[in-house]
Amino acid sequence: MKPVYYEEGVLKLIDQTKLPTELIIRSYTDYREIAKAIVVMIVRGAPAIGVTAGYGVYFGALEYVNETKEVFYDKMKEVCALLASTRPTAVNLFWAIKRMGCVLQTNSNKECSQIVELLKKEADDICAEDIQMCRDMGKYGAELIHAGDTILTHCNAGALATADYGTALGVIRAAHEAGKNISVYADETRPLLQGARLTAYELHAEGIPVTLITDNMAGWMMKQGKIDGVIVGADRIAVNGDVANKIGTYSVSVLAKAHGIPMYVAAPTSTIDFAMKSGDEIVIEERDCREISHICGIQVAPDGVAMENPAFDVTPHQNVTAIITEKGVVYPPYDINIPKLSGEK
Repeated sequence: MKPVYYEEGVLKLIDQTKLPTELIIRSYTDYREIAKAIVVMIVRGAPAIGVTAGYGVYFGALEYVNETKEVFYDKMKEVCALLASTRPTAVNLFWAIKRMGCVLQTNSNKECSQIVELLKKEADDICAEDIQMCRDMGKYGAELIHAGDTILTHCNAGALATADYGTALGVIRAAHEAGKNISVYADETRPLLQGARLTAYELHAEGIPVTLITDNMAGWMMKQGKIDGVIVGADRIAVNGDVANKIGTYSVSVLAKAHGIPMYVAAPTSTIDFAMKSGDEIVIEERDCREISHICGIQVAPDGVAMENPAFDVTPHQNVTAIITEKGVVYPPYDINIPKLSGEK
């Protein structure tokens, strides 16, 4: 299940706003429309957003390839700025744009057509690396799961959130493929129901036993001993181990800690912001409150009522048992062990 991929000159995105009832694949060649697709969450999930942004920069360059070098570079600043403005919390977005920007900077002596080719290669590399990183994360994370475990996950950190395999669900997939006979509880994840629409969809389609619950049932399931571990993804990780993820993750972490249940975060090192000391510095995206007042277009709240809609929250490092990366499993103290990842190949 590939939510983002390049094929025959166009960028293909699964429209995740239509799942699970419709599987629609949309095609893009205009970087402005690619940026819009990120904003309205046709594509979502930090790694998938990064891959999409990489191709967005490439398509922007393709549009201006016949301009003078000076105009080309001025336009590329606009392209990168537009893509960077789409969603503020997911660090993979900025990581991918920075990589594309480095290609622009280090090849300024070349012809525009050559630069465009190099940008295409870099976007392809970002996509391929994401797929491999998720596979590697799955391998390391599966070792933490015992045979017969039941795992709780929140939001969607599966293939639909990456280029292919998934982060949190990549770990679950790897454990399933290893014959560990695991099962999953999936939080529905209000307000956009990514757990219900996407995670349950993915796992059910692959034959991995999954039970869907509402967000406010998680604590009760833990109390009854039905949950052996929690695995979630991340949109940004600070150097001290604080983790920004979909709203509701913080609550799950508090419940897990209260019940003595391990809380694992699965994310590639591209999701770590090595310049950010703690989660206090993370910008939390505020989205349209219509996402709360309406469900699938049906109004469920009274007109005029005050609402707030933060898309993410920050789980403190004290609540995180370990962070699973493509380079291995990282344990506390995070402020010592996470920086070690920045220099590794």
